[in-house]
Amino acid sequence: MACDFAGGLPSSSMRIRIVDAFTDRPFAGNPAGVLLLDAFPDDAWMQDVAREVNHAETAFTHRLPEGGEADWALRWFTPVTEVTMCGHATLATAHVLATTGAHEGPVRFDTLSGVLTATPQPDGSLTLDFPTAPLLPVEVPEGVAEALGAEPLGAFDTGPNIGDLLIELADEKTVRGLTPDHRALGRYSARGIIATARAADPVAEYDYISRCFFPNVGIDEDPVTGSAHTALAPFWSDRLGSPALTGLQASARSGLVRTTLQGDRTLLSGRAVTVIDGELLA
Repeated sequence: MACDFAGGLPSSSMRIRIVDAFTDRPFAGNPAGVLLLDAFPDDAWMQDVAREVNHAETAFTHRLPEGGEADWALRWFTPVTEVTMCGHATLATAHVLATTGAHEGPVRFDTLSGVLTATPQPDGSLTLDFPTAPLLPVEVPEGVAEALGAEPLGAFDTGPNIGDLLIELADEKTVRGLTPDHRALGRYSARGIIATARAADPVAEYDYISRCFFPNVGIDEDPVTGSAHTALAPFWSDRLGSPALTGLQASARSGLVRTTLQGDRTLLSGRAVTVIDGELLA
């Protein structure tokens, strides 16, 4: 890994990888940029890289000294801002560490959301251990139905970690057919809107469906959102009576997230695929 941060900026080229997360095939799931560094450079440089990569998130990570609470430091940037939690880019980073031999076994990341763990599974998937989002029922805000393009059954605040408004809709068809006003949706929460409904087919490979719209962090529709499932897991586990479920995020790329509710922690499991392994020259 060749990178030297003279004056807070890289002075030589380094590897950059694009990984599709929460999928087992290329060109599906949610793509994330991943850079393994020696240390964090200037925030402005990381933001520039994330803007250039132009995926929902780009992850920057570096190894920490042995003996601490975490093994690697990890930060995530959208094209316009740093975020406090990101599931798919954490999965992508753990995938890169495992497939390149940079780290073996479970890895602990020091993040703005505390220590988050990723554990490789025998079937090749990875399991993330994230804090469960607190769900607070709220009145459906005036105008949200018009902005979303569907009448909500209910609304829930998801707390400060993810900063979304979770909206339950009538059925799967309604979720799939949404054509929201993204600019208008930005008025109703810090990050955006999670729209969800129960799966239409009781024997489908997923139990519930969602779509996520995050205009306030520069992402009109996120392909597959791990962090949103820390709210979807308790929401649907309570209604369906099972701690272990599978969610389908039905974007154009789509992806499956297996969720296991464990009280104040939620396990998010999925696969990842590296699709680009290149050199960053800037």
